[in-house]
Amino acid sequence: MAPEAISDLEFRHLTKRYGEVEAVSGIDLSVPKGAFLAILGPSGCGKTTCLRMIGGFEQPTEGEVRIAGQVVNGIPAYQRPVNMVFQHYALFPHMNVAENVGYGLRQMRPRLPSTEIDRRVGEALEMVRLGSFAKRRTHEMSGGQQQRVALARAIVNRPKILLLDEPLAALDKKLRGDMQLELLQLQRELGITFVLVTHDQEEALSMADLVCVMSAGRISQLGTPQEVYDHPTDLFVADFVGKTNRIPVTVDGGVLRLADGRALPGASALHGSAIAALRPEAIRIARAGDGLPGTVTHRIFLGSFAEYAVAVPGIGDILVTTDRRGATEADLIAPGEAVCLTYDPAAVLVFPQ
Repeated sequence: MAPEAISDLEFRHLTKRYGEVEAVSGIDLSVPKGAFLAILGPSGCGKTTCLRMIGGFEQPTEGEVRIAGQVVNGIPAYQRPVNMVFQHYALFPHMNVAENVGYGLRQMRPRLPSTEIDRRVGEALEMVRLGSFAKRRTHEMSGGQQQRVALARAIVNRPKILLLDEPLAALDKKLRGDMQLELLQLQRELGITFVLVTHDQEEALSMADLVCVMSAGRISQLGTPQEVYDHPTDLFVADFVGKTNRIPVTVDGGVLRLADGRALPGASALHGSAIAALRPEAIRIARAGDGLPGTVTHRIFLGSFAEYAVAVPGIGDILVTTDRRGATEADLIAPGEAVCLTYDPAAVLVFPQ
């Protein structure tokens, strides 16, 4: 019988209370070695508390945190095989880049030879493409360069797990996209486990192998980005990850009915009041045809795609996203135009109300 594989990170019935407030409520989680995990959720869901318990900045009230099979409860942060990249980088302004990156190595006991420190600092800076910036002061660098210094400082100690606390939040949109690609490349090169905490759904879906969606201190869903987006386990996940149209329905004999009694394309094994969830990109919009009739109230032009708000009698506003590849200016529908909405009934997800 093959030995059981040891995960790089495990939570076993992990709970954290602050007085009477339960920030994390008995969660279990296993992260394979070398995975990129994104913990995603709204403010106050417990994601940052989880990150801090991995790093040793907080201790669990109940349960265990295991790193590479070892229980690390009670072990201080500086003794754990973990490093963290903070949202605001926490670089030392009185040190140059090389001194910032090598700071952790200089604190190690027994002391490392200075030649070994210089070698490892040089390797880390080359990994983040800052090899020529060793003597530069951090205040002389751009936000993206400072972010890479913080990454180099975090990986130079060769941790088993790298923790990322919303590290891209302070960057502009284009630079954030560039840094996402750099982080993915770095993670592949290092082969170590990354744990990212974010409230940005796009960031989580585009970077992670595993997405853990949290709500009110519990895990709502754990799965691949595709699983979480295409097959959400509940209405909260469907609502939080991406955009979703929520349509109140009544389910009777598998048929979805609107408040006025009309049948809505789709089916469900539920019975009674429910919510039909439909992604905006699953809906087709046309100036004529069979389907749900409506009127365009707003149009937002976003370059490669367009978003429409369509008022549908008996339902309300429906958001529709259209891909503009191959489309012309004449294909854009103006506010005030009458339209018809259609979709594949299999795209409808139905949840209890």
